[in-house]
Amino acid sequence: GRKIYLVEKSPAIGGKVATFAEIAPRLECASCMLDPKLDELLHNERIELFTYSEVQDVLGYFGNFIVKLKQKARQVDTNKCLGCGQCFEACPVKVKNEFNENLNERKAIYIPYPGALPNIALIDKNTCLYFKDKSCQACKESCGFDAIDFSEEDKIVELKVGAIVLATGFKLFDPRKIPEYGYGKLENVYTGLEFERLMNPSGPTQGKVVLKNGNPPKSVAIIHCVGSRDKDYHEYCSGICCLYSLKFAHLIKEKTPSAELFELYSELCLPGKGYQEFFHRLKDKQVNFLRIPWPQHIRINQDNQGLSIIYQGLDAKDNKFSVDMVILSAAVEPDNDAQKLAELLTIPLDKDGFFAEEHTKL
Repeated sequence: GRKIYLVEKSPAIGGKVATFAEIAPRLECASCMLDPKLDELLHNERIELFTYSEVQDVLGYFGNFIVKLKQKARQVDTNKCLGCGQCFEACPVKVKNEFNENLNERKAIYIPYPGALPNIALIDKNTCLYFKDKSCQACKESCGFDAIDFSEEDKIVELKVGAIVLATGFKLFDPRKIPEYGYGKLENVYTGLEFERLMNPSGPTQGKVVLKNGNPPKSVAIIHCVGSRDKDYHEYCSGICCLYSLKFAHLIKEKTPSAELFELYSELCLPGKGYQEFFHRLKDKQVNFLRIPWPQHIRINQDNQGLSIIYQGLDAKDNKFSVDMVILSAAVEPDNDAQKLAELLTIPLDKDGFFAEEHTKL
């Protein structure tokens, strides 16, 4: 029965799960689980949603906080926009689509993804020609509902609240920091979040597992612990990578049953209910599990057969095989704004930059 203000920094709610096709270990449809909850949230009278908004300041104490928000201008009237998409078609500007992990393009005016809630467009002022030199108003001219408002400005909102819940968020380790994996240089080497978008029907390939040339892969390697359990990068285990790596194996085998599949790992971390069973089901699908001493004992090169993977096995000898596609299960890192939020809310961070527990046992 309490009033809730939900503050979301991106233009739509749903977070990382909105990018997924299916959820492990039962492989349930992510949008089928998420969309009813988001719709219920949007129509709850006791929940007021602030999207495209950031916390600027927090004053006060438990039971009596004043929170100052900056609600960024969409340059689109939220009461008039129906999300019809006419403005997208008219816009001449194309930029990388961050929701699809930059695997395809979007327009300067856009809705983050099909089915996004709220289903309202926004203008990217950094790339819009109107905000560069006022040379284009194509979106405004094409909108039949007069929803485009170039004059809209950011708003400062003050909220009085008794308590604050912080949903901490995360990002993935950038595999470019380990050049041996070839990420960013070799085609068909993807991170886990990039592959999630390839698997999603709303993604850049409409859910088809294909290579850059449009053909389905005949072989795929999934490499665990990229940037995790490594003193040079992150010594901690990220905790979720093994499960999502196994999920990818299940989904690849469903979509391309003939593809030969390899999982390169040093240890498996599967502590949750149903996770071990999820792993055993893969044995029936003829997935090759290759155990290596440490994740950093891998090099990926381009050869005539595709991507050659050179790895050191438990026998300390170099082994080699080739695949068409590689998926890197990258470490989880604190989100970019963790430091800022920690300072605003006087919450300590641990040595890795994550929010510290008040008591590690309790």
